[in-house]
Order: sequence, then structure tokens, then C-alpha cells
Amino acid sequence: MELVLHRTYFEKGTNSVLFFNSKFLGFTIELPWKENKRIISCIPEGTYELKPRYSDKFKHHLLLENVGGRSLILIHPANDALKELQGCISPVTYLSGIGKGTTSKPLFQKIVSLCYQAFERKEKVILTIKS
Repeated sequence: MELVLHRTYFEKGTNSVLFFNSKFLGFTIELPWKENKRIISCIPEGTYELKPRYSDKFKHHLLLENVGGRSLILIHPANDALKELQGCISPVTYLSGIGKGTTSKPLFQKIVSLCYQAFERKEKVILTIKS
């Protein structure tokens, strides 16, 4: 299973369009590109394997594996990249500005459901990020 994220970079954030099976799924928000610096930058473009993860804060969510120079890059709900993200990716149903969106949780839950179904089928889940 593959999700594809098409990014547009801005000085104060990164907005993307998310596709599954070449069909529009929603949008994502991230921090701006700042040379892959921990906590303040989005991650580099590339292909990453997604793994299931659980925490008390986010419950069931997703972890990106093998992000060079980084760790704990997650896909979790948020509506304002600068206030709520530390290098992670947040799905949003609607974009409301640069690095900002609304209605994150419903799209996040849809993505987690799709991915966890694939995990149950023992499928590899890939996220490809490009501009």
C-alpha cells in the first residue's frame, strides 16, 4: 500500500496534498523546510515505510521509519504546524493557511484505519513524499 504526499513549501510551513491509489485523500501540514533540523523542520522528500505505533497521547498512530538524522517522526492529528508539530506530519481535511488546517482528527482516523487494515493483511505501507 502506498500513500503519496505532494508538497508545496512556504517560509512559515509546508502544505501538501495526500493521495491513496492515485485518488485524493486530503491534505497535510508540516513545519517549513529548515535543512532537516530536528524539531523545527519537515523531513526530506523520499520514500518511508510506515509502522503502527501506540502512545497514551495519540493512541494508535503511525511512525515513519528510517528518516535520516531524525527519530520519532509521526503522523498524528494537529491543526497548526508551528504550534503543534515537532517535525511530524498532520493530515487535515481542509487547509486554512500555510501550515494550518482544520478537522484533522477525521482524516487522521481514516488514514490510520486504511494503514492498520494493510498491516493486518501483512502488507508493507509506504509513504512517498515529493514536490
